[in-house]
Amino acid sequence: MRAFLHRTSHPSDRTGALPALGLALALGGCALGPDFREPPAPVQDNWIEKGDRRVSNGEVKIGWWRTFRDPTLDRLVQTAAEQNLPVQIAGLRILEARAQFGVAVGQMFPQQQEGSGAGVWDKISERAANKANLPKHAFADYSIGFDATWEIDFWGRYRRNVEAAEARMMATIADYDSALVSLTAEVARSYITLRTYETLLQIAHQNVTLQREGLQIAEARFRAGATSELDVVQQRALLENTLASIPEQETGLQRAKNALSVLLGQPPGGVDSLLRGPQRIPSASPRVAVGMPAELLRRRPDIRAAEMNAAAESARIGIAESDLYPRFFLFGDIGVQASDVAKLFAPGSLFLSAGPSFRWSILNYGRIADAIRAQDARFQETLVSYDDTVLRAAREVEDALIGFLKAQQRAGNLQRSVAAAERAVELAFIQYREGAENFQRVLDAQARLLDERNKLADTRASIATNLVALYKALGGGWEIRAGKPIVPEAMQAQMMRRTDWGNLLPAPTPPPAADLPLPTPAGALPPLLPPDFEAAPQPPGRPAD
Repeated sequence: MRAFLHRTSHPSDRTGALPALGLALALGGCALGPDFREPPAPVQDNWIEKGDRRVSNGEVKIGWWRTFRDPTLDRLVQTAAEQNLPVQIAGLRILEARAQFGVAVGQMFPQQQEGSGAGVWDKISERAANKANLPKHAFADYSIGFDATWEIDFWGRYRRNVEAAEARMMATIADYDSALVSLTAEVARSYITLRTYETLLQIAHQNVTLQREGLQIAEARFRAGATSELDVVQQRALLENTLASIPEQETGLQRAKNALSVLLGQPPGGVDSLLRGPQRIPSASPRVAVGMPAELLRRRPDIRAAEMNAAAESARIGIAESDLYPRFFLFGDIGVQASDVAKLFAPGSLFLSAGPSFRWSILNYGRIADAIRAQDARFQETLVSYDDTVLRAAREVEDALIGFLKAQQRAGNLQRSVAAAERAVELAFIQYREGAENFQRVLDAQARLLDERNKLADTRASIATNLVALYKALGGGWEIRAGKPIVPEAMQAQMMRRTDWGNLLPAPTPPPAADLPLPTPAGALPPLLPPDFEAAPQPPGRPAD
């Protein structure tokens, strides 16, 4: 994991830094502020529906969308993972965070490093005070120099900043995984919506056919004088009402296609070629494995992101506390100076100044104390947000699980209801032809059949969408990125042509959010890190990654 987080270098490249490192270790002190610890999480021991035979505590399926056994859905999810634009943005934010982490490490070296040069021609006023002591009233002054100022990280200010930057970088990795979880679920949900509209259209057309047959029967009986025109008019009204529902369903179908196109990073209309296959609502096994509630803490990327955000805010408390104490600096200035440019590098033109200094905002105690309190409040907010994220995750699982189970029961009842409604329509027509029943019974039976068929289709869609919501709530879907770049290779090539990205590009696949450790505490870091920081030291008791 550390190979992804940090740059690499050859050990011999750092030998020049050893004297400075020894000096820093001698001058460096403790790291102020708290060391972050994994917060306790409010999770239950087991799920409410644990007693249902359709629910098991087995391992959550990887590639859960394949449980629908729908090649079209598999193809859509795969394409979306490769082309979705918000996921690409999440990948770019990882690159940004890696670069910001490098900035934080670089601040542990001399913070101000400047080379300068100047050529100045001065003329002193002949009426200036003490002008008689000057051999010349006009002269040139040329100089070339280098100066540096280095704040010794005595209180761990910059080490805490590195800790915060590392936590923020890990949070962006978790956000990337969370984007993939949301993407796979949204693709599946939009696909189910699309197939549901197609099914509703099929039902509408089936009922149009049935109602037209009913209209023909009513017209025949009216022409024969067996009934009044009222039967014909009522049947035609029912038919037109069913026909009127078709444009609305076609609108919903097209909107679902448009939503899928955007999820796949394509303009509207670009998804039609991918929708091969039977036009049916996806279905899966009635059984589902949900793991244990405690596993959410690792499986859900948004929970890991909330934890890493809390770690970053914890580290910033130490940064704020360091302002209470004096800040120690080493400064140096070296160069050459002469009035004649030809003698700029001649013996005697060298100038040099160096020494320690300190700065202490001794009169700003109240302001600094309030800044620390404000930062502590921000940290506490992230802890509460972490608890809230855990609770919402558990609720989402429970809501989706009960919805999935109860929708199955409802579907069974509706299936029998549809069969009964179809038989009722058949009997109503028979009795109407024979004159045993009036036409109102036929109308009622047809209307009920359409309603029951639509309810059954909606319930089948509800089973599928609740299963999708359940897998999303369990944190499934990020596994699709295994072995793939976080940013498309073509985009990486474009960025490298525009900017020197060093060895940050090409970007290797980061570890999944579930495997991210807590950031390295500042107290476990040396006061000085080389700019090509290879690996953060491991805190006591934590194995190397």
